[in-house]
Amino acid sequence: MSTEATGHKTAAAKDVYAVCQQNVDKFMEVVKQSVPRYHQSVTNTQQEYVEACENIIGTGVTLQKEFAYKTGMTANIPDTALRVIHESMDEAVKAIAIQNQIALAAIDATQQNIKTFNGNAKAFADLNRNVLKSWISAFTTA
Repeated sequence: MSTEATGHKTAAAKDVYAVCQQNVDKFMEVVKQSVPRYHQSVTNTQQEYVEACENIIGTGVTLQKEFAYKTGMTANIPDTALRVIHESMDEAVKAIAIQNQIALAAIDATQQNIKTFNGNAKAFADLNRNVLKSWISAFTTA
């Protein structure tokens, strides 16, 4: 490597803006690498939670059923109660579906707002860059 290139690299390495940019780049690279791991970890945790709930509820129902049958208790319920149970569950399922739609819409809107903010930040930076060039050209001689 030539002395000129080495000297320029050393000067750039000591420049506060170059150091700042290097640190920002390093930090953002770590963040970008961690996002997929967080996503996978959260997904795995949600799946384990759902499976645990399903297991606990299923086991509880099975044990109650065994107890009722072995002790001779009747497990029959009136048709009206059965209808209320089914209708209640249908409404709960609808409520969950609506809740999921709202949550996903909120996430999508947030993502779009971030994209818009990012675009606006770039446009604002370009505007500031043009203003800066204009000021510099006004105070420097050609």
